[in-house]
Amino acid sequence: MKSFTPILEVKGLRFKRQQAVPIDIPHLIVYEKEVLALIGPNGAGKTTLMEVLAHLVRPQEGQIIFEGKEIDFDRDQTRYRRKLAMVFQEPLLLDTTVFENVASGLKFRGLKKKEIEQKVEHCLERFGIAHLRHRPARLLSGGEAQRTSLARAFAVEPRILLLDEPFSSLDPPSRESLIEDLEANVRGSETTAILATHDRTEALRLSDRIAVMMEGRIRQIGPSDEIMNHPVNEEVASFVGVETILSCKVLSRNGGSFVASFRGQEIEAVGDAQPGEVVLLCIRPEEVTLSTGLVKESTSARNVFPGRVTNLRPLGLYQKVELDCGFPLTAYVTHHSAENLLLEEGKEIWASFKATAIHVIRKKG
Repeated sequence: MKSFTPILEVKGLRFKRQQAVPIDIPHLIVYEKEVLALIGPNGAGKTTLMEVLAHLVRPQEGQIIFEGKEIDFDRDQTRYRRKLAMVFQEPLLLDTTVFENVASGLKFRGLKKKEIEQKVEHCLERFGIAHLRHRPARLLSGGEAQRTSLARAFAVEPRILLLDEPFSSLDPPSRESLIEDLEANVRGSETTAILATHDRTEALRLSDRIAVMMEGRIRQIGPSDEIMNHPVNEEVASFVGVETILSCKVLSRNGGSFVASFRGQEIEAVGDAQPGEVVLLCIRPEEVTLSTGLVKESTSARNVFPGRVTNLRPLGLYQKVELDCGFPLTAYVTHHSAENLLLEEGKEIWASFKATAIHVIRKKG
């Protein structure tokens, strides 16, 4: 995070409209110059919250505080909006040239022609579309159109940039290239950005903090590594990529660790849980090691189990391996490792993971 100075603050925000999940945000702070990723499944309310923050819709309750002053929806709307820029999933471009689209916000703000030309040319260069300056917007590809939208947004030098799923409709090469350019431009500017996405990879790559939104509420907010490795509940854990979540009963504890049971299988984890407690043990697939002929003496991992491969599934650069170890366990391995291990459904294999790699969620009540 670049700053601890709030630029935008939300208090007691509530909004509801037909056929949309109601928004209920008791408190949210966005800091100057940070990138906050708002992640959650489809239908979580991310777009609706972005529209409220942009003053495109009026909330029924709550305050939006910008640079320390509460925004009055009637009196301050134009002044506030001029400090913002928003990029949508589908580029909303005028039926004119790329140059004129990028210049439109500057013209609205009343800048002089020479200043407009300088700013537009600079932003066309920043997003690699200078050669398209005279191209009609209707002839642009999806990636080119989104680059034009981003150039237009950056041209007005917004205090806050709102990005609502800006990459979701792009093909993989266009998406990767545009993410690289956006990352460079955000990091090299004074702009604060809020990115709504359902893609964890995008959020991790671009953000300083992540807010997980589900059913109209923010369930957890914090630094990226905290969200990914220390989710607050089962729903958040599942969304951020924890494939194995086991509800276990604690049998015993020894110093800073404890042993819990799941269907008779004993698993050791680090934590403060007490005997008799029911806890959730969260194991990320990246933390699971697979091997053939493994015995406990050959690994430092406290948890070593024989298992059987029940399913193999390609997942980008990895293979997702589902195992039955007396409990369900998921691991990710490279395609090369999968070949070396001769993995196939029904194969017997050893799985291991460290006690320190388990995130423990203690159930309340």
